[in-house]
Amino acid sequence: MGYLFLAFALMAGLTKGYCGKRLGGFAANTQSAVMLNMIRMLLCIGFAFAVLLLNGDLASVSLSPTLILISALSGVGSSFFVVSWLMAVRKNAYMMIDVFLMLGTLVPMLLGYALFSEPITLRQWIGFALLIVATLVMCSYNKAIKTKLTLPALLLLLACGAASGITDFSQKLFVKTFPQLPITVFNLYTYVFAALTLAIVFAIVARKEKPKFENSASRSRFLYVFIMAAALTANSQFKTMAAVHLDSAKLYPLTQGIALGLSTLMATVCFKEKFTRKAGLGITLAFAALLIMNL
Repeated sequence: MGYLFLAFALMAGLTKGYCGKRLGGFAANTQSAVMLNMIRMLLCIGFAFAVLLLNGDLASVSLSPTLILISALSGVGSSFFVVSWLMAVRKNAYMMIDVFLMLGTLVPMLLGYALFSEPITLRQWIGFALLIVATLVMCSYNKAIKTKLTLPALLLLLACGAASGITDFSQKLFVKTFPQLPITVFNLYTYVFAALTLAIVFAIVARKEKPKFENSASRSRFLYVFIMAAALTANSQFKTMAAVHLDSAKLYPLTQGIALGLSTLMATVCFKEKFTRKAGLGITLAFAALLIMNL
């Protein structure tokens, strides 16, 4: 059953990535990206509440100050991640972003070592070194198929990876602190804080410039937002269900490795990104790094 749940999670994640790439083509400025993601988080709140209701977990909802703080960290990290991710897919090759997201796992690893005494082995450091090499290769690939990677684009990718890492760490912090609570409670609070953060950011940036879209007459962007919100909720739910049946050493390398392969296939088939030898080398190095770090 664990592998079945993982398959559902991967398909939901691939769907989310596809819709995110499409949304990246609609959002013409930061204001539009913030607005679309704010709508998405509001939808996620509804989906998470529905899951709590269907599972009969409403009684587990807690107003613990510690839970609120952890959820706030997750929500703020998630909000910055979704905006930076959506803007990054407009500026960079889709496959490059996956590599930087994997580099972002350095954040929960270091904080886990500092706060929970989780060991970082030499093998894991070697894996990170390979990830850095893979990142350099993918930067060269991006230059070949698009344009030279500029400093603002690089900073955007790094911010995307860091925000993802902070969000991952907040999940680890929740599991360590509240092992008895359903993860859907944490997800619900995360979406609430993410929506609030995005609303504040939107109120600030909208004063300078109104949201702009590449195709203002198209309504399909709202359909993509709806599907993306449902896919995000499903991805979190099924991945958690898979974790009940599969050990971490099996689940996470398999999840990230397959997701990277699926993203590469999607970028090539759906978005016509040319698959070169450099792309293949970068993906291979990244996958090898994951195997070294987790097996």
